[in-house]
Amino acid sequence: MHTPLTFLLELGVILVLLSGLGALARRAGIPPIPLYLIAGVALGDGRLAPIPAAGEFVQAGAAIGVVLLLLTLGLEFTTAEFTHSLRRHVPSAILDLGLNAAPGALAGWLLGLNAVGVVALAGATWISSSGIIARLLGDLRRLGNRETPAVLAVLVIEDFAMAVYLPVLAVLAAGGTWWQATLGVLAAIGTVGAALAASHRWGHHASRWLAHPDPEQLMLRVLGTTLVVAALAELVNISAAVGAFLVGLTLTGDAAERTRAVLAPLRDLFAAAFFLSIGLAVNLSDLVPALPAALALAAAGIATKIYTGRRAAARDGAGRRGRIRAGTALIARGEFSIVIIGLVGTQHPVLTPLVTAYVLLLATTGPLIARWAGRPRSAAVPAAGPTRP
Repeated sequence: MHTPLTFLLELGVILVLLSGLGALARRAGIPPIPLYLIAGVALGDGRLAPIPAAGEFVQAGAAIGVVLLLLTLGLEFTTAEFTHSLRRHVPSAILDLGLNAAPGALAGWLLGLNAVGVVALAGATWISSSGIIARLLGDLRRLGNRETPAVLAVLVIEDFAMAVYLPVLAVLAAGGTWWQATLGVLAAIGTVGAALAASHRWGHHASRWLAHPDPEQLMLRVLGTTLVVAALAELVNISAAVGAFLVGLTLTGDAAERTRAVLAPLRDLFAAAFFLSIGLAVNLSDLVPALPAALALAAAGIATKIYTGRRAAARDGAGRRGRIRAGTALIARGEFSIVIIGLVGTQHPVLTPLVTAYVLLLATTGPLIARWAGRPRSAAVPAAGPTRP
């Protein structure tokens, strides 16, 4: 089999570049996510260093990256623990929807968009990026913090809500009727409920099969099963990230520890591809006119997510610093906002540059704010050291 020289060269340069950026981020004491996003902006078509041969690999790797990030996040919890957390945080999710969709809906109305455009922009400002936040919590070693279950509950409820929201938006954008959208909602709700019930009822059987003592078998079984479940989730209009998260919940104890160890290098590789791909989707020349509106929406989005996270963490009894960490962790927007605009962007051209600029701003600044917020006022705390309230 002949592998194109250009592909190998471009991919090698990308990996070396990401390695250097990661080392720079560690030296500066910040998460590497913003630097990866900026690198993606620089590497797009017609920019500093286009990567036509490796571009498709990066896009495919990005999809795998989101799946692996949410899989490893699910490994931190059991199904029973997380089901309890979800029930506790339904009020947090309602607050999240009301506060964070409102700025987008208001902006859509001021821009003169029709109902579909208003609903689309409201969704784009509402939904946080599960992929970015999952990596951020790992980078900052906050997975064991008291406020983290509240953050994850809000994220997963958002992802479940996308199973209802996206089919409705797709039907309306295509000119369908409300009764068609209602049928899509009922089907999505039934599928989500069945998925949760199956994970809770039969998850231990899956765990026994996946937890093979041989590391190679463990990696192949867990990765293969996760990708199949993620694909099935997408088939029934549930996020692939949710499917991967449910697989992670089925593995507990020693099996979860060994899975984290064998999948960590793959997760880091494909997660970097995910962040790079968001930057590749950005065309800077189109963003300049939309920048003032995007800045205003980003400022509102930062404030509303911080308030949402603070209230959610307070429900779990987190202290003041823990509530601040929870709020700032939720700031980043990403993949779902891009998907939403992909559904209606041709009908509302003004939305594509606006939401792209909005996502770039919050995907870049969100991890930085999360890193610097909630630290002790004394000496700087290394990113690797978790702090509990």
